[in-house]
Amino acid sequence: MARWLLLLTLLSAGLPILAWGWLHWRSAPYTTTTEKVSPSRVAIVFGAGLWRDGSPTPVLRDRVATAADLYFQGKAQKLLFSGDNRFVNYNEPGAMKHYALSLGVPEEAIVLDYAGRRTYDTCYRAKAIFGIRQAILVTQRFHLPRAIYTCRALGIDAVGVPADRRRYPTGPYLYWNLREILASARALLDLHLIHPQPVLGRYEPIFPEDTP
Repeated sequence: MARWLLLLTLLSAGLPILAWGWLHWRSAPYTTTTEKVSPSRVAIVFGAGLWRDGSPTPVLRDRVATAADLYFQGKAQKLLFSGDNRFVNYNEPGAMKHYALSLGVPEEAIVLDYAGRRTYDTCYRAKAIFGIRQAILVTQRFHLPRAIYTCRALGIDAVGVPADRRRYPTGPYLYWNLREILASARALLDLHLIHPQPVLGRYEPIFPEDTP
C-alpha cells in the first residue's frame, strides 16, 4: 500500500512538471524579442496584479511599457489590455490604460478587456469577442510559454515577447515559477479536456472591417 501511495505521489508531482516542460517546448519557436518580432495589428497584454492603491505592480508596469515600445516601434497598431475587473476597487485594464497614457500611448490605440480573469479567458475572449486572429503576446518569461500555447491552441496565430525589464525579487520570482508548473497542467486540462467557457458578451471586433 505504501508503495502505491508513493507511486501516486510521484505521478501527481511529475505530471505538472511534464506539462510545464511540454508548454516550454511547444512555445519556444514562437518566442522572440521586441526588436525581432514581425509587426502585428494587435499586441495582447496580460494582467499581473495591482497594489492596494490600484496602481500596477512592477510586473504589470513592465508589460505595459513593453507593449508601448511595440506601439512606438510600429510593431503593433492596437494594444489590448486584458485583466480582472470583478471588484469595485480592482480594475486591472483601467490601471494598465492609465499607465500606458502616461507613457505617451494615444487613447485610440488602446482597447480594454475587463473580463480577462486568467490567461485562458484572455486568449479565448481575444478571438471570440475582439476578433483577433493574429497577435503579439506581452508578458514575462515565466508566463510566456503558457500564454503562447493557450492562445495558439484557441486559434490565434500568436508569438510572444518577454517583458522582463528589471531584476525581480528572488522570493516572488521563485513563487511565480513554481505556480506556473501547476498552471501549466491546468491549462492543458482546460484546452484539451474541460473546455470551459469564460464570461462572454457582444462581439466587438477591434478591426470591424475584418468581421466575417
